[in-house]
Amino acid sequence: MNRTCTRMGTVAAALVTGLLLCGGPVGAATPEKLAGDLNNPRGLAFAPNGALYVVELGNGGAGPCALGPTGGTRCYGESGGISRVLPGGGSKRVVDGLPSLGLPSGQGEGGPTDISFFGMVAYVTMGWGGRPDQRNVFGGRSDLFGSLLRVLPNGRYAPVADIAGLEGEKNPDGGAVDSNPYGVLALPGRRLVADAGANAIFEVWANGWRRTFGVPFRLSGPPAPKGVPGARGPVPTSVAQGPDGAVYAGLLGAAPFFQGYSAIVRFPPFGGDAEIVVADVTTVVDITFDHRGGLYWLEVGRGLASPPAGPPIGPLQGRLLRRCPGATSSEILLSGLNFPGGVEIGWDGDAYLTNNGTSPTAGEVLRLPLTPCPRRHRPRH
Repeated sequence: MNRTCTRMGTVAAALVTGLLLCGGPVGAATPEKLAGDLNNPRGLAFAPNGALYVVELGNGGAGPCALGPTGGTRCYGESGGISRVLPGGGSKRVVDGLPSLGLPSGQGEGGPTDISFFGMVAYVTMGWGGRPDQRNVFGGRSDLFGSLLRVLPNGRYAPVADIAGLEGEKNPDGGAVDSNPYGVLALPGRRLVADAGANAIFEVWANGWRRTFGVPFRLSGPPAPKGVPGARGPVPTSVAQGPDGAVYAGLLGAAPFFQGYSAIVRFPPFGGDAEIVVADVTTVVDITFDHRGGLYWLEVGRGLASPPAGPPIGPLQGRLLRRCPGATSSEILLSGLNFPGGVEIGWDGDAYLTNNGTSPTAGEVLRLPLTPCPRRHRPRH
């Protein structure tokens, strides 16, 4: 995470005051609410049996409490969990009591952030935001913050990797030690974790071997606005495998979140140097692909007008966008979102996403009907 506004867990504090629920779908499609009353929902994923699961960051609890990175007091509780979206609507908690940190407003600041399946086994990132050696101040099961969990179909879970500890050991970006595991991708024999605090993507193999997969901030890009240090910091929030087998990462960018100062990047399948594939995006919080190779991404907010253009552009609404294979421009699929947290494309071709991700009571899962990307025809020889 950029050192001028540390930790993806604090992005909510930086943006939520400007995020307004306004506007609506761009085009004819209207989103359908599948589940509500969720507690700070973030990432979601389909299991191989077709069931849709969503992680709930939670809103902490009664404490212990300590000052968070934005100066607010965050308190410990065990209100995080994993819920299954029911076919008839609504949701059911299938894993409860995961550690969580929350502000007095009910906004989550640490806990479950993303989920990915390999077979019927789920892998869940536990967001933190800070130094690894500060986790014990909260007691309880706070040692799970900053880790990657393996969750079995019966709901039992256990940590499989201390991602925050890996940042403390390797610190691949060379900045202050800071870890906030956010996005996760489960692949055969290995798991990839986008650590928004470490500014890196870590790789955890099934045999326990761990390494740094890639550091997006080595990319070049547009210069930072004058007087705004680190505005090109990457802050990787999400990771997905593309149809070409390569690994793609969505970058939030750094505070103060100017428009067009983020990117989606591509890594070789087993790590190496990254390249920008979509530039001039803003505050990317999740990415995914459809079966035709279309790339989708969620933007938490619209961002600020780049200097010297003037004051912030408002409202700072979240959006879902897409770029189809062979296209040179992106299309807006949905706007007016309030801190969206995750997106997946279902087997039916529709988009499933979380919304109201900073609310302890009004979080929701939406389904957006989509027209598929055009098929690409191979030339005849």
